[in-house]
Amino acid sequence: MRILVTGGTGFTGSHLVRRLVGQGHSVVCLDNQPGLFADELAELGAEVVLGSVTDRDVVRRTADGAEIVHHVAAAFRQLDVPKSVYHDVNVTGTRNVLEAARDAGARRLVYCSTQGVHGHVENPPGDEASPIAPEDYYQQTKYEGELVCQEFMRDGMDIAIVRPTAIYGPGDPARFLMLFKMARKGRFLMFGDGETTYHPVYIDNLVDLFELAAERPEARGRTYIGGDAEFYSLNDLVRAVGRAMNLDVDIVHLPFRPLWLAAVACETACAPLRISPPLFRRRVDWFRQVRAFRIDRARDELGYEPKIEIDEGLKRTYDWYRANGYL
Repeated sequence: MRILVTGGTGFTGSHLVRRLVGQGHSVVCLDNQPGLFADELAELGAEVVLGSVTDRDVVRRTADGAEIVHHVAAAFRQLDVPKSVYHDVNVTGTRNVLEAARDAGARRLVYCSTQGVHGHVENPPGDEASPIAPEDYYQQTKYEGELVCQEFMRDGMDIAIVRPTAIYGPGDPARFLMLFKMARKGRFLMFGDGETTYHPVYIDNLVDLFELAAERPEARGRTYIGGDAEFYSLNDLVRAVGRAMNLDVDIVHLPFRPLWLAAVACETACAPLRISPPLFRRRVDWFRQVRAFRIDRARDELGYEPKIEIDEGLKRTYDWYRANGYL
């Protein structure tokens, strides 16, 4: 098939592109920057197009002839840009992709949202019906993108929505790298009691779910939490990161409130200078926000079953960091 993957040179999108190209599909990869993987993906046979989902013309060109569209592109972790950038990419850009996919006659579009639309999970484990409570502008605009999808669904378009939990794996230079760097010292500063829950998803498991969401008829009009089989306390997660490096990590517990106040002060000081703060609320929220979900719907309706467990996933991730000079 001809398949369009937006955000295809990023961490998540590049794994999906590799999988699809390896299966013999003709894959168009649209991204606004080459990232780490554009050359590799082109060598594998993907058509790499540099352009933004905010550009209707380039979106229409890349969607032409596509049978499946995976919309992964998003504005994410950009702290030195106005909020309008998030809306332009995550909401207007999503509308552009949906319109282009519809007009191209694509038989299904898979929209990559985020678990973050649920914010802090008050009654864990949550699921797809848990309250929508985004806590930052990224999460808010990703949910607004879902609302655009719902609008097109009401007009008959075939769309499935996936809300990934915390994605990690080889090729990710950001999400888990800080965890590994902190744990590698053998001493991890934990702000709070460390019993807050965190729900990872290994990248290959998530790609499995993307494929099921694109292929299975049951996925039409449905929303799925995309996570691993288990969620963990932060203490247990840090210990697992240590095991991947063959280290026993000493976890030192400190109060959370001073860290939160420092993050607020740092954001306030950096905002007028239009620079990214080294410490910010979204980062420190990791220590307090409960993220724990059931994946029963994806299992029951699509036959989804995460194959890579946490120890194997973290070991593969650590090996990639070392091989590529990050650790």
